[in-house]
Amino acid sequence: MASMQLMRRESAFVHEVTQDSPKSPEARLGMKVEDLWDVQEPQLTPTEKLNACFEGIPVSAFPPAPSSQVIEIKSDTSLAEAVRILAEHKILSAPVVDVDAPEDASWIDRYIGVVEFAGIIVWILHQSEPPSPRSPTSGSALEAAVNRVTNAASLGTLGPEDAAATSGNFFEALTSSEFYKNTKVRDIAGSFRWAPFLALQKSNSFLTMLLLLSSYKMKSIPVVDLGEAKIDNIITQSSVIHMLAECAGLQWFESWGTRKLSEIGLPLMAPDRIVKVYEEEPVLQAFKLMRKKKIGGIPIVDSSGGKVVGNISIRDVHFLLTAPEIYHDYRSITAKNFSTAVNGYLETHQEISPFVRGMVICTKNYSIKELIMKLDSEKIHRVYVVDDAGNLEGVITLRDILSRLVHEPRGYFGDFFDGVLPLPSNSRV
Repeated sequence: MASMQLMRRESAFVHEVTQDSPKSPEARLGMKVEDLWDVQEPQLTPTEKLNACFEGIPVSAFPPAPSSQVIEIKSDTSLAEAVRILAEHKILSAPVVDVDAPEDASWIDRYIGVVEFAGIIVWILHQSEPPSPRSPTSGSALEAAVNRVTNAASLGTLGPEDAAATSGNFFEALTSSEFYKNTKVRDIAGSFRWAPFLALQKSNSFLTMLLLLSSYKMKSIPVVDLGEAKIDNIITQSSVIHMLAECAGLQWFESWGTRKLSEIGLPLMAPDRIVKVYEEEPVLQAFKLMRKKKIGGIPIVDSSGGKVVGNISIRDVHFLLTAPEIYHDYRSITAKNFSTAVNGYLETHQEISPFVRGMVICTKNYSIKELIMKLDSEKIHRVYVVDDAGNLEGVITLRDILSRLVHEPRGYFGDFFDGVLPLPSNSRV
C-alpha cells in the first residue's frame, strides 16, 4: 500500500542499478524495471506486471531534476519577482518557503503552498474587483480596465468588448502599478492556497508517483527528505515521459509501447468534447477555460472550429506579465493576436518556446512509442490528433499516456491523503 513505508535498503538499490551503466540514469532505471519484469508471475497481464514492477521501486531512485528546476520561492518575494523566477527557469510552479518558520520546522510547516502561473493571473484579476458592484472607485484607467475584465471573467464567455478591455497598455499599466509591485507571495497565500501541498517521501513507490501524475492530475510532485525537512527532488510528467523514451528497446517498454493509440483508447475525449478557443476570442478566455477545466493547454481553432491553427499553454500567461509591451499596437488581445505577438517576441529575442508555436499533430495510427518519442524530442505537453483531412479528432496529453501505463488497484491509497489540506471553500483559483 502507498501509505506504508517501503523498508528497503535504498543505498544497495542505487548501487545495483549503477553497475554496467547504460547511456543514462533513466535507462539504468529502465533496466531495473526490466529485471523485475522478468521475474513476475507468468499469469499476470502486462499491466499487472508493470504495476508490480513500479511498486517495487522507490521514488528515491528517480534521477534528480536539474538544479534549475528545483526552485523554491520565499514567502516575502514580490509577485513580480515570482513571475520572473518561474518564467526564467521555464517551470510551471514552485513551492513557497515560509521565511518566518523556525529553523527546526518540519517540512509541512516549512512550506506554505505552491505558487503557479494560473493562480497568479486569476488572483490579480479577482483581487482587483471592487467590494461590490455599487462601491465607488477612483476612476483610474487601470481600475476601470481591471474591473471590466474581472467581472467578465467571473461570468461566462468573454466577448469582443472584453478583448477590447485588454487592449493597448492594459497589462503595461497593471504590471507597473504599485499594487502589483508591492504584493508579496505570502499576501496571496494568506488569502488561500493555490493547490494542496502534497509531497512524496523518498520511500514511496514509483507506482504511487505514476498514479498521482495520471489519475490524480498532478503535473509535478515534490519528494521530501524527512531528515533534512526539505524538498529533495521534483518529479514532473515531462521527466517521466523522458524516462520512458530512454527505455526504448527494453522488452517491457516495447511490449507496451508498440501498441497503436487506437488500441489503447487514445485519445480519451471525443471531438465534440474538446475544450478549445476560437482565434478571434479574447486570450483571457483561453486562460479562463484552462483554469476552469483544470487543463494545461488549449488549441486555437479557426472560425470553422475544425482546424487547429495554434496552441496556448497555461504557462504562456507569463507573457502578459513579463512582456506586456508587445501588445501595445493591438486594438484587442485575441488568441490569434496573442500568439502572433509572442512568436514575434521570441523570434526577436532568438528564443524558442515549445508552448506558443505551431501545434504538433499525429494520427490515431501512431504507436504510443512514436508519440512518446515525439513528445520528448519536442519538449511539449500535448499532441493534437487529426484525421487525413487535418480535422481535429482529439488531444493527447502526458497525463493520458501515463494513465495507460499503470492502473490503480482497489483501495490502493488507503489513508494516504489524510492530512492533505484542501482548498478553502471560498477559494477562486
